[in-house]
Amino acid sequence: MTETPNPNIIDADTLTGEMRPIRRVVLSLGSNLGDRFSNLQGALDALADTPDVWVTGVSPVYETTPVDSPEDASLFLNAVVLADTTLSAHRLLDRALAVEDAFDRQRSEVKNAPRTLDIDLIVVGDRFSDTDELRLPHPRAAERSFVLRPWFDLESDAEIPGVGMVAELLEKTGDEGVVRRDDLVLDLS
Repeated sequence: MTETPNPNIIDADTLTGEMRPIRRVVLSLGSNLGDRFSNLQGALDALADTPDVWVTGVSPVYETTPVDSPEDASLFLNAVVLADTTLSAHRLLDRALAVEDAFDRQRSEVKNAPRTLDIDLIVVGDRFSDTDELRLPHPRAAERSFVLRPWFDLESDAEIPGVGMVAELLEKTGDEGVVRRDDLVLDLS
């Protein structure tokens, strides 16, 4: 994972002339309420329609057992999206939250409560952040096979900065409760 996938490409802000590097980002999508597949497809479409975000890859869809959720929580559908962006991590987070809200995401005091849509920023270039608003890399991604398995499908040599190689992390977590759904294919049009 590099700060600028192609060091020869830098986007200049047309109003200020400020140069902004293009960063590779990894986002995790999940849904276990409503039409789960439509929620994931809608999230992918919204991300792809975001100015200064270029989706470069979408993983297969996986059906997964909820982790650290209430006992009656339904199975999730999960996928991982790779993109390049010139947006700052905070602007990208704002966009992810807005997309969740558009899909009627209800925030709850209940940890890992069921949700129509969850979009997590896993990695944003080589950025590290440890604030209440944004933690990068995502603090639990290395322990979540529902993130690691689809990401590995896209980039078998991927690395979580400061944590380790996705392949090695997936080997540690295993992929029990993570089932690939080849009958569900997200369309990047």
